[in-house]
Order: sequence, then structure tokens, then C-alpha cells
Amino acid sequence: MNTEILIADELRKLLDRRILAGHTIEWLAASEPTPSGRYRGMIPLLSRKIGATELDRLPDLSIVANCAVGFDNIDLTAAEQRRVLVTNTPDVLTESTADLTWTLVLAAARRTKEGQRLLEEKKWSGWDPTLLLGLELSGRTIGIVGAGKIGQAVGRRAVGFGMRILYMDELPRPEFENETRARRVDLQTLLPESDVVTIHVPFTATTERLIGSAQLQGMKEEAVLVNTARGGIVDESALLEALDQGALMAAGLDVFVGEPEVNPALVRHPRVVCLPHLGSATGDTRRAMANLAARNVRAVLAGDPPLTPVNR
Repeated sequence: MNTEILIADELRKLLDRRILAGHTIEWLAASEPTPSGRYRGMIPLLSRKIGATELDRLPDLSIVANCAVGFDNIDLTAAEQRRVLVTNTPDVLTESTADLTWTLVLAAARRTKEGQRLLEEKKWSGWDPTLLLGLELSGRTIGIVGAGKIGQAVGRRAVGFGMRILYMDELPRPEFENETRARRVDLQTLLPESDVVTIHVPFTATTERLIGSAQLQGMKEEAVLVNTARGGIVDESALLEALDQGALMAAGLDVFVGEPEVNPALVRHPRVVCLPHLGSATGDTRRAMANLAARNVRAVLAGDPPLTPVNR
């Protein structure tokens, strides 16, 4: 067997290498370009762009097993033209990403960044009944933009907070509606009716800058916007302008345009809680992601169908 497989070096401590027993692994650091060679399989991170140029340097490649649920870093057309299978890691990161979404919802709604800064700068003068009044969630409405598995997991948690649930999705989700009493609406209805808007759609040509100036201006002035999907779905300049104009109260962001570069104005803004793409960052989830990617590689190289294909 002894097939060579390129794997992101950052997965070295997470991957159960027994899954790929009999195969030769070459670890590829994020700082290194995609090499040329006779590799049959590849497990990259979301940060590595895989397009026609990279694929042409890997003529024997059978599978790119992306270690992420998203796959916008891979040129699917180029992969299909070269008969390279692409897989992702859905399902295993649903609950951890939903938890992180709620971390941002709560932190933004209760103005924790501003409170932390008061203590750091030694400007807190004691308990004050009007200090940093935030948004109480019970009885409010959460609007979920994209009710796939992660969006639904976020919605199920909203029930425990006593929130009304609206969702926008291409497909109706009757089981989700029955479980949570969620109501499917369009974006134009969801935004002005929601106190919390949370984004869970994939990044595509259709969803790029889905939330722009017009959408932000249409939100409630006390609303919170949370994005744990992809940075390009929100127009960051428009978001900063809307916050400064008082068009919405706060934002929680785990993803950014041009990662790992982040607009410093977002990081500095007192009402924007920023995290460095931590949505799935638990040990259990990251190990499960790495191992699912490896099982996809093992299956394809053995001549079996992939477990979680993106293309076929």
C-alpha cells in the first residue's frame, strides 16, 4: 500500500494515525506552499487554498478531505475536472459551534467586553443601577439565517432562554418547527423582527455580503448580530458604520474577511466581541474532525465511496 498522504501539520496531535495505517504520511505546515508530488490523498485545513494550480502539481491525487465543514477554500470545478473527490467534516462540529454561537450572543448582549475593559482600565467606581445595561433574552426573538444542522442546534438552545424563533432557509424544516415552534420567514421579515440575528449559511456567490448596509439599517436598534459562519457574509465596513450610527447594539464575530488578517477597528470597537475562528475549538470536536477526514481518505484510497462527499 504505502500511499503518500499530505496532511496539515496542525493535525499531528489530533489525528489517530491508526486510521491510516499502511499509508505514508507527510506533514505540511501552514507556512509551506502546496508541494508537487505523487500524493494520492490530502487533508488540508480551511486556510489552504486548493485550486487548479495546486491540483495540477498533484496529478495522482484522488481525494482532498477538507478538515472543516466548509469548503470554500477548494475550487470544486477544478477538482471535478481532474476527477478529484472532495469531502468535508459535517455533523461532528455542530454542537461545539452552536455553543460558541451562544457564547457570542451572551457576551454581546450583556456587554461583557465593555465591562472587562472598565476593570482593566480601573475605571469601575462601584455598582450602578444604570451601568452597561444590556439585552435580556427571555421573551425576545432570535432570527436564524440558515437552518442547517448548526442553525437548528442554535435554535434548540434558544428554547431554554425562552425565545421566539424565526428562521430563513431555502428549505422548510418541519421537524425543527415542531420541536421549537420556529417560523420560517424571508430575510426581509426576519431582520426587523429579531432581537438577535445569527448567521449559519455557507459562503457562496449568493451569500457574499448577504448582510450589508441596507440589511443592517433594517435591524432593531437594540439588536445583536452574531456571525460564526464565514466573514464574507457580512459587510464589515457597513457593520462598523451601523454600530457607530446606533442602527444596532452589538455584534459577536468569530469569522472575518481575509483571515487571519482582521480589521483592527472591529477588534477595538467596544461593542464588537471578536474571537479567532474558535467555532469548533474543543478537543473532542477537533479530534473528530481530523479522524473523519482521515476515514474519508482511507475509504477512497481503498476504492470505497467517501463518507461525507461534497462532490461525486
